Amino acid sequence: MLTVGPVQENCFIVRRDGADSALIIDPGEEADRLLQAVDELGVKLEAILLTHTHFDHVGAVAPVARATGAPVYCPKLEVGVLADIMAFVPWPGFGPFESYDADETVEGGERLRLAGFDLDVIFTPGHSPGHVTYAIEDEPALFSGDVLFQSSVGRTDLPGGDHATLMASIAGLLERYGDDTAVHPGHMGLTTLGRERATNPFLQDLQPR
Repeated sequence: MLTVGPVQENCFIVRRDGADSALIIDPGEEADRLLQAVDELGVKLEAILLTHTHFDHVGAVAPVARATGAPVYCPKLEVGVLADIMAFVPWPGFGPFESYDADETVEGGERLRLAGFDLDVIFTPGHSPGHVTYAIEDEPALFSGDVLFQSSVGRTDLPGGDHATLMASIAGLLERYGDDTAVHPGHMGLTTLGRERATNPFLQDLQPR
């Protein structure tokens, strides 16, 4: 996990123990630092996976893709954002970021076989319209982007956000995966579904009564 950029976004480089191939999830900024980490691990990037296309999660996509040749998997509903990143930056002072045309699209329901992992793609909208979560069931681990955080949930006040939709997405993850499932979020620290189920104040209305 590398926390990058002024918004402190978590980017993940994921590989099997001792493997020579890896994935990178949500390369948000600081491309040189990310590429250095890839080099130090001695791995070849097999794919760049995006949970969603807010600028803090995709700012380094183009330079990382260009340097590694790894294909970019983007939520289908958000390929237009990735192709024109600066048009969707809601505040001044960020960027400039280089846009990118997605190589592959995902929309939920796919199973990807990449870098020795079987990854399920789960449609988890609410924070953004096309947001997806990547699950590695045999770990078990979720890469939840900006859906679920330690003691918090994703904001829904940006264009395309919807709180009820977000909560339904989180409820689906809680129903599908066990308490020991590790959650690798787009911001803040690592957590588990069990911890969030028990302590996250935003999830209390999702608990059985």
